[in-house]
Order: sequence, then C-alpha cells, then structure tokens
Amino acid sequence: MTLETLIGDVADVLKEDPAEFDLDDNLVDFGLDSIRLMVLIQRWNDRGVDIKFAELAERPEISHWWRIIADRLA
Repeated sequence: MTLETLIGDVADVLKEDPAEFDLDDNLVDFGLDSIRLMVLIQRWNDRGVDIKFAELAERPEISHWWRIIADRLA
C-alpha cells in the first residue's frame, strides 16, 4: 500500500477526483461518513493493514491516516 493507493481509495469511496484532496483536508467536508469509513477500513484490512475505526475517525485527514498506515507497514 502506498500514499497514492490511499488517496485513490478515498477518492473512489467519496466519488471525487484524487487531485481534489489536500493531505490535510478534513474528509468529512467531502462527504466522508461512518459507512464510507468502514468501507475503507475493510479494503485496507483486506490488504493486511490492521487499522481500527476510532484511529481514523479521530482525525479524518489523509496525512494523519498515512502516518498510522505507514507505521503499520514498517
């Protein structure tokens, strides 16, 4: 998994162009809700990234999410 994969997944779930996102945007402003977040978590869990809802819901920003995921992949 890469940062580009993360952005692509987020864009897919939110039906947005990946270029629309700044890494520090609050994804709630783009329509992120708990169901869409669960879809993302399931995708990433399926790819072997052990991540929990509360970790991502706390700060719905790509930059925050990538720090968590990158640590798990290291």
